[in-house]
Amino acid sequence: MTAAEGELEGQLEGALELSVANERELLLPERALWLPAHDTLLVADLHWGKAAAFRAAHVPVPMGTTSSDLARLSSALQSTGARQLLILGDLLHARSGRHDETIRTIGEWRERHEQVTMSLVRGNHDQHAGDPPATLRIRCTDEPARLGPFVGVHEPAHHAHGYVLCGHLHPCVTVRGRGRQSLRLPAFVFGDTRGVLPAFSSFTGGGMYEMQTGDRQYAIAGTEVVPLA
Repeated sequence: MTAAEGELEGQLEGALELSVANERELLLPERALWLPAHDTLLVADLHWGKAAAFRAAHVPVPMGTTSSDLARLSSALQSTGARQLLILGDLLHARSGRHDETIRTIGEWRERHEQVTMSLVRGNHDQHAGDPPATLRIRCTDEPARLGPFVGVHEPAHHAHGYVLCGHLHPCVTVRGRGRQSLRLPAFVFGDTRGVLPAFSSFTGGGMYEMQTGDRQYAIAGTEVVPLA
């Protein structure tokens, strides 16, 4: 990976541009990755229906998390004009989260983006939650997705024939202020052979990622992505 970085000018306000595997990538504050050469937006770990699954287990959690996340995903799709959406695993959280209202909300969102081709590389939660309803028109596969020099998977794994883009580890960074103030922020992590996307879900914990030699972190601080030293 080359380390050329710079803030993107133009309509993708707050995005950060990288050169990875000799291609241009844009890290978006919506927790998404834009590959303009492939007209594809990538996200990971949406965990749709997680709040509904908690409520099914009689755990009181706020309403509206799925709707909020869908609005953020719509923002990323609209600002990039992406024709393809690639989901790197864990689209649905659990079978108990397949609530009628949740599926209806997602279905209405899908209709608003009917021109976008959507694909899912199944993750560990998808194996238990099952594929999304066929009416959502999301192609599902266990195979890695190939996009030029990139290999899209859910869990980090070495691939001899491509730079890996993945999710699963929900990377975050802790930013410390004066005194004992601290704030945890979702982050992208890019190294020599792989890039890890933050969890797209706003209702998902983070911090499973262990930094490796050569890794660089890019934190999502509100409406912008910033590189960390």
